[in-house]
Amino acid sequence: MKSTRLLFALAGSVALTFGMAASASAKTIDVVASFTVLADVVKNVGGDHVHVKSLVPANGDPHEFEPSPDDAKAVKGAAVTFVSGEGLESWFERLTKASGATEKPVVVSTGIKTHTFEDDGKKVTDPHVWNSVPNVLIWVSNIEKSLAKADPEDAADFKANAARYTKQLEELNASVHAKLDAVAKDKRKVLTSHDAFGYYGKEYGVTFLSPLGVSTETEASAGDVAKLIEQIKKEKVRVYFFENSNDPRLIKQIADATGAQPGGELYPEALSAADGPASTYAKLISYNTDQIVKAIAR
Repeated sequence: MKSTRLLFALAGSVALTFGMAASASAKTIDVVASFTVLADVVKNVGGDHVHVKSLVPANGDPHEFEPSPDDAKAVKGAAVTFVSGEGLESWFERLTKASGATEKPVVVSTGIKTHTFEDDGKKVTDPHVWNSVPNVLIWVSNIEKSLAKADPEDAADFKANAARYTKQLEELNASVHAKLDAVAKDKRKVLTSHDAFGYYGKEYGVTFLSPLGVSTETEASAGDVAKLIEQIKKEKVRVYFFENSNDPRLIKQIADATGAQPGGELYPEALSAADGPASTYAKLISYNTDQIVKAIAR
């Protein structure tokens, strides 16, 4: 009987030790990402080893976001913070100062070949790099390296997650190309609320027109709107889209003046809620592509 009790005691001790070891190996680090698209990519690379907070919520506009005191606390306590950069998060520097954080954020768009254009008389860099899937492959590499630096013990898992996710994104990119390549080039023209699809257009061969520049903080003048209406008529743009994170009134007025027909809603810079059609980055790209193809191919 004593030997049986001893055996159970030893078994319990081994189980407790194993449980403690498993618990120790399954640690997580707190990570902050500036907006939902980036947060999802970080989650895919970090896996179970990261707890990711997105500052901008689902369906939120990353251009006009107003951080809260709780956001400052999250930045202060994070093991690493991620931003896309290129002027997207104009509010982030103020947030960092308010939080008292000393570590600089990781700019995941480092290494991406950006493009610039004239916006309200100024040369600006288009920050919406994620709308081209190959650019997010660069994000993945930058995120993996940064997480491995913050949590060296789990570097092998970050590397494996990044490799798996990279393969998924490469397949997604090929799928988008195939769907749009099947549509005649002269039909690949779309009207949207603001210039958020420049990288998508360049990568996949779609022309996007919009009344606003790269930021929703700008306003279109009456003259600019009039010129855009004439351009839409001249180029025979037949379809327009609302954007999930922006005010639809201006784009609706322009559509009414040109005869452009509604194509639905696109998600240029914010994921949908969890029960929506664009709850992950991969779903966002797939959904936007399917909406565009369905509208322009008819």
